Amino acid sequence: MVRWAVKLSEFDIQYEPMGPIKGQVDSGGFQWVLSVDGSSNQQGSGAGIILEGPNKLLIEQALRFAFKANNN
Repeated sequence: MVRWAVKLSEFDIQYEPMGPIKGQVDSGGFQWVLSVDGSSNQQGSGAGIILEGPNKLLIEQALRFAFKANNN
């Protein structure tokens, strides 16, 4: 942090570090379930994500990665 303060002081900028960011949500006792699975083969790799929420809310997303990945 001191290093940033010294570098920025050349430009008359004061560095102030942020404290930890904490978040909390009161879900009213409802439970959310997150499921993630991935795969990889010669044609590429990707992942599937399913988020299940209260009142039978279901959010599904499929991702295809633009970088090399493996099953490990």
